[in-house]
Amino acid sequence: MKVFVIVGMPASGKNIARDYAHLKGYPYFATGDIVRAEVRRRGLPADPQSTARVSDELRGYDGMGVTRLALKTALAEESPLVFLEGMRSWPEIGLIAGQAECRVVAFLAPRATRKQRILSRGRADDAPDAFDGRDQREISYGTAVPIALADEYILNSGTMEDALAALDAAVQRHLV
Repeated sequence: MKVFVIVGMPASGKNIARDYAHLKGYPYFATGDIVRAEVRRRGLPADPQSTARVSDELRGYDGMGVTRLALKTALAEESPLVFLEGMRSWPEIGLIAGQAECRVVAFLAPRATRKQRILSRGRADDAPDAFDGRDQREISYGTAVPIALADEYILNSGTMEDALAALDAAVQRHLV
């Protein structure tokens, strides 16, 4: 099984990889989905504070708890290729690479573009006044390292079609 790990800062365009996976029929698992589901299960408000608190809890003592949950689900799939999103540290990448062939794809977008996307997408856990704090939390998790050490980069500052084409090219390079 090949696992494409999708990394990037908030609103960098990681959901383009989700769209791509669905279009191609590949399973896609995101740690953020696991966190949001847990927020709902607990009956908490889907605001930035609750989401951050639950995310920290699920990450656990070593920061890899929610990644273990996503990886376990992904490995149970009978697919030659799966996508995982939301890994924020190099040890998480190592955990995945120890159990499957792994390629890291980083989505990049300018900060101002990401902030504008946050304002326009309307997710309950997005808030313009929480943007800087969320970026800092992501950086404190270690997310800059998987981005810096990625196997592939998707510069997502053009059209969605451009980003999809770039992702498809990256996937095709590693399917051999």
